[in-house]
Order: sequence, then C-alpha cells, then structure tokens
Amino acid sequence: MSDLILEDSDDQGIVVLTLNLPKQRNPISDPEMIEGLLAALARRDADPATRVIILTGAGSAFSSGGNLHSMKAGGGLRDELPARTRLNYRTGIQRIPLAVEAMEVPMIAAVNGPAIGAGCDLACMCDLRIASDTARFAESFVKVGIVPGDGGAWLLPRVVGFSKACEMALTGDAIDAAEALACGLVSKVVAPEALMDEAMALARRVAANPAHAVRMTRRLLRASRNAELATILDMSAAMQALAHDTADHGEAVSAMLDKRTPTFTGR
Repeated sequence: MSDLILEDSDDQGIVVLTLNLPKQRNPISDPEMIEGLLAALARRDADPATRVIILTGAGSAFSSGGNLHSMKAGGGLRDELPARTRLNYRTGIQRIPLAVEAMEVPMIAAVNGPAIGAGCDLACMCDLRIASDTARFAESFVKVGIVPGDGGAWLLPRVVGFSKACEMALTGDAIDAAEALACGLVSKVVAPEALMDEAMALARRVAANPAHAVRMTRRLLRASRNAELATILDMSAAMQALAHDTADHGEAVSAMLDKRTPTFTGR
C-alpha cells in the first residue's frame, strides 16, 4: 500500500481512495503516484467484497494533473528523445484510463477542489461525479503548450458532448462547479462539508444492490460506448444468463413478492 494513496473501507464494501499529495495539489503524472493508484485499483477490483470505490483528493484540490515542477526541471514524462517520451506516456499515465476502463467495480469521483488537466480527465474516468461548490475543472493542456496525453480527447466528449469538450480543450479555460453541473460533467454540487457524506450516500445506494449485477451492468455500460447494438445484445444475453443463476437474483425476486427488504450475500 502506497502512502500516496490513502485507503479506507467500511463493512458495506465501500472503499475511499484519497490522492495524498496535498502540498503539491495531488498531481498524478509522477511514476510513484501512477503505480500507487494502479495498485490500489487492481487490489480493490479483485476483491469481491468491494462494491463501490470513491476517489477524492487530500487537502484543497482533487488533482492538479501533471506535475509542473517536474516539467520545468526537464523531468516527468518527457525525455530528450521524443520516441522515449511517447513510451513514457504509454507505460505511465495512459495505464490509468485503461485500468479504470477494464474494472468491474463502479467508481465515484468526489471532486473536492480543482480538477485540472489530467485531474479533470481522472474525474471523467469515473462512472459518477459529484463536486464541492469550490471545485473547478479545466482541460488545460493547451495552456502549457501540450495536448491531452492521458486520453482526455476520448474521455471528455463522452461526458460533456463534443462541442463543450472542444470549448474546454481548445481554450483551456476553467469552469466552475455550477457550469460543470449544467453541462453534465457532474451530477450534483454540494457544500464542501457535505461532499463526502453525499458521496457515501450515493455509494450506499449502489452498494445496496446485488454485487454481481452491479459489476456486470457497469461492464455493459462501458462496452456500449464503442460497440454495435448487436454486440451489446449478445453480451447482455450472456451476462443475463449468469445473473439469473445467482442466489441474489432469487432473493431479490422473493423479497419483492414478499414486500420485504432483501438480504444479499454476493452469491
């Protein structure tokens, strides 16, 4: 377990992962942070007891994205050889969106403050996003003369639509939490002190459902963004066959007919 990623969990299978470099505003481009986050995600996704992951940042920021201090010093993902820089991105920060895309556990971004550049894209990688009213979002790569090297050109349009994504990415300008709510980047904006309570309440609503059905539904939703209808129908039929055979499905049907609260076991 990395000190750069704080992990906390409860008895309902809700895990909170906190980016823990508050003095630097939680950049995610350095190798240590990348490896820590990837390890935490893989470990929790492989644990059947994990129902929902909440991702947030320590201190006043969600994530500043790239580490500008490393960039200025000539370090970070850049190398003297452009071919090696390309390799650094592919074996570094680009592993995060690929890992999140392959996961089964749903992720909620609790955006407690600025989510800038790769930090904005990290929020977009999550399935659900709620924000503090102090949050700001910026697809700001052009402001420092680079492009979204972490997959933002794929992620952002799927969250806010093509036109709004172009506005954000081509201007690099920041938007506040109210505008993020209006364009669908987040689904709810709350006071800072209420953010984690709201995130936990949302997580509990998800975690209350049968775990296998939630995980398979998440995979179907992810796959649907790039597949034809016939492919999704085929996947849905296969997953439905598995879902029908779970004990939790039988319990859910019985509980509805009996008008009682179901007790799910994850089987």
